[in-house]
Parts: sequence; structure tokens; C-alpha cells
Amino acid sequence: MMLPTVAIPHHHKQPKRITIRGERRSDVAAREKLLDAAMGPDRFAKSSERLREGRKPARGLALTALEGQRLIGTVRLWSVTAGAASGCLLLGPLAVASDVRGCGVGADLMRRALREAKRRGYRAVLLVGDPAYYRRFGFSAESTGMLRIPGPYERERLLAHEFAPEALKGARG
Repeated sequence: MMLPTVAIPHHHKQPKRITIRGERRSDVAAREKLLDAAMGPDRFAKSSERLREGRKPARGLALTALEGQRLIGTVRLWSVTAGAASGCLLLGPLAVASDVRGCGVGADLMRRALREAKRRGYRAVLLVGDPAYYRRFGFSAESTGMLRIPGPYERERLLAHEFAPEALKGARG
């Protein structure tokens, strides 16, 4: 699936064309290298990783950002169970190459991922992340109080964006 391209200004560079498209098998090595650089050596120890282990992302919801042929951003969404709530996804990880951070690549990946998840009929997206960053995309901890994920995490960092009104109402688990 080819998505339209957008021009995003870069620090210390002339603006180049950024392409956001569906992830391909040929992106795997570059994606893993980017995630290692962005998340550090303990990225597999994170609690949200327990929900992704041994699984594939939801169909059509693994996106990459490329500057020319170089992979500079990634985001993936995974089908999860949120108590009795159906049609839920877990977002993550979202990562952007250090030399293009602050240029809008991550925000564009987020918007594209959320738009595609909604278009595909999902009802809510969950993530573990910085509330101050994700608030601008419609995420909050308001509907996640009764939800739990495996392992340690900070409660205020379990966030949700509901496409359907009250999609997580009464969700426990």
C-alpha cells in the first residue's frame, strides 16, 4: 500500500521528500537497527513487549517513513484484547532516527497509523507512553484505569485513543 508523500523540513539540511508506506520484508533489518538506536539495549525488557512477543502486527498497520532509500521512522500496531472491549490495538514502538527528530516524522507516522486503524474499523488504540507527547493525538488515561498489561509500568502511561465513543467503557483485564 503506497501512501502519499509529504515534505518535512530537516535540521541542518534542505527539506527532502519523506515517503510513508506500509512496511516491507526488506525493511526489517533497518527497522531493527533504528529501534535498537532509539530504544536502547533493554527495549525487549519493556512490559508492552510482552504483548508483542512472537506475534505479527495487525494487517496493514506497520508503517515506515523513508527519506529516499533510508528508513528514518517506524510505527506498528498490534491486535490486543482489552478486557471485554473488542477491536483494540496496541501501538508501538514508534521510533524516529535521531537526526530527524523534531521534524514531524513521528507525528506524521502517528496520524497515518491512527487514520488507517480507524478506516479499518478498529475501535480503540492503546499504548504505553508519555502522556504529554501523546495527548495531541487524542490519547489519555481516562478510560484505562481498569486495564492492566503484563509486567511493571507506570499507570499514568497506559493511554488510549477511542475511535468509537466509550469503546473501552467497562473494560477490565
